[in-house]
Amino acid sequence: MKKDISIVIPLLNEEESLPELNEWIKKVMTENNFSYEVLYIDDGSTDQSWSIIEELNKKDDAVKGIKFRRNYGKSAALNVGFEATQGNVVFTMDADLQDSPEELPELYKMITEQGFHLVSGWKKKRYDPLSKTIPTKLFNWATRKMTGIQLNDFNCGLKAYQSEVVKNIEVYGEMHRYIPAIAKWAGFTRITEKAVVHQERKYGVTKFGLERFINGFLDLLSINFVGKFGKRPMHFFGTFGTLMFFVGFVMVLYVLGEKIFYLYEGVKAPLVTDKPHFYVALTSMVIGVQLFLAGFLGELLSRNSPNRNNYKIEKELG
Repeated sequence: MKKDISIVIPLLNEEESLPELNEWIKKVMTENNFSYEVLYIDDGSTDQSWSIIEELNKKDDAVKGIKFRRNYGKSAALNVGFEATQGNVVFTMDADLQDSPEELPELYKMITEQGFHLVSGWKKKRYDPLSKTIPTKLFNWATRKMTGIQLNDFNCGLKAYQSEVVKNIEVYGEMHRYIPAIAKWAGFTRITEKAVVHQERKYGVTKFGLERFINGFLDLLSINFVGKFGKRPMHFFGTFGTLMFFVGFVMVLYVLGEKIFYLYEGVKAPLVTDKPHFYVALTSMVIGVQLFLAGFLGELLSRNSPNRNNYKIEKELG
């Protein structure tokens, strides 16, 4: 049966917070008369998290759970959770009690009444150390510039989606940071944000280190490239290949022209291999050819992909 709300909660070793979080969600859902389901995605926890989810499931019909055999990461947990949702509006939130369920009714209205595809939470006032907040600001600035999506907090765990959005996107690797960008490339462009309350962590410790910012930047480059050139790789590689080959060709003309000039003047010309221009020309032309080959190979892979003509149709008239 279709629900009003599905709440997807990925978690790793959050045994202390789960009972309190579930009661908090239940209170908010009951007060607002929502039909709902809560999907806890246990990403390979080594504590008693799964046992607690099993107990919650026995006591509360709205509670569902999926347990991974090992730790696959937050993106995998979200992707599996999205596939299992049955609600008209899908929420994601973290299990550490730093996201408040009290925000859900207002976010729900922004999806159902204002027609947004995706509403991202914005932790305007954060309770994180400077070692986390400063890199986060730089990360969000770079993401805004590269994606064109004007959000202040891309990585906030609290988000609301139309069900259609989560059923038409794939989250993999560590791409959970860029779900708004993934949604945009899938054609869901009505994206906004809402300032939400950020609470101090009550139990446990954060599961993310500084390496996530390095990985995050590399993922940002990947998702922008795939989004823009995934179906037309020759446009990217061919452009740079042409440019590099042209630079090399101009250098070759310069070296040949200089050689002819010396011969015409009857002056002993230096060896071509003694001039740096020769090596610049050779290297540029080789790189240009390699980029062209990369583009052709990319086109072959793209043409033979089973999803090459998988276009998302919003509406159709008979």
